[in-house]
Amino acid sequence: MSKQVTKSKDGLSASGLLDIALKMAGLEETPPDSGVIVEGQNIKKVLFGVDMDTPELLLARELGFDCVISHHPRVTNTKMLSILEEANINKLYALGVPKNRSQKLVQARRAELSYNEHVANSRRSESAAKLLNMPFISLHNPTDLIAERVVQEFLDSKFKGNDSVKVGDIVDALEEIAEYKNSERKPVIRVGSKESYAGKIVVNMAGLTGPGHKVLEEYFKAGAGTLVLMHIPEADVKKVQEQNIGNVVVAGHTSSDSVGINKVIREWEKHGIEVTVMSGVVSDIMPKEEAGEKSDKAKAETKGEKAKGDTKGEKAKAEKSKK
Repeated sequence: MSKQVTKSKDGLSASGLLDIALKMAGLEETPPDSGVIVEGQNIKKVLFGVDMDTPELLLARELGFDCVISHHPRVTNTKMLSILEEANINKLYALGVPKNRSQKLVQARRAELSYNEHVANSRRSESAAKLLNMPFISLHNPTDLIAERVVQEFLDSKFKGNDSVKVGDIVDALEEIAEYKNSERKPVIRVGSKESYAGKIVVNMAGLTGPGHKVLEEYFKAGAGTLVLMHIPEADVKKVQEQNIGNVVVAGHTSSDSVGINKVIREWEKHGIEVTVMSGVVSDIMPKEEAGEKSDKAKAETKGEKAKGDTKGEKAKAEKSKK
């Protein structure tokens, strides 16, 4: 269960860092794809990346970091695939799909993924961290939940009351979020076209991995018009195209990961933690030219309003002098 974490000049424990992320994600318990692998105390300097393994652990020790955090799971937990099942059953239920129906579809996808999960060498990075005595955290589902919520709320607000949104509008809107603007791999339409009507927009980014084409079809049948995903394999794209129901926008993998990661980092910084990012984490600072354009636009609007005010003032003076 997440606990209250207070700011300390002596830094935080690895568990303390995790608790802050859990609280931000609205989680009471640590999900099976996340956790403290090697505990640590008095942590002040953190190295955070999307994929952190033995080379990054060694780099962290060489550079004097107190803790390493990997977004993609480095924990060993055979219940990890339960996230896929729970997340999609609940999201589909919110769209009106009975849980018994969606469960059958998601369990089939879970069984498909279990083959790779069963043969994974999941203790490779874990054992290296223990040998190095390097505090090590895996933080996946909490930051994905945060990213999913941020993107969904942003799009809902952006297009509120607009029933003529096109898929191209979604792609353009996503680039107003710094992580997508800064990424080399921009949001892309995988199913549909720029001129396709978007319909109901559903963001699905926190189910461990892609749910597969049969589950995606269920979203469309339940009323979703456009799904915004982190990623989707080509085979699933072809199947969804054959379904000919909805659209798919891929926002981007590491850029979407970064949306949630950066929110957590900013909160850690309030507790005095210094965080250095690498290995795929995209900046949440809007490019200078973009910030400059917005600033210039604001200045121009202010100047325009002032000019209007000056004109009104001059007219009033002229009227007064006539009297």
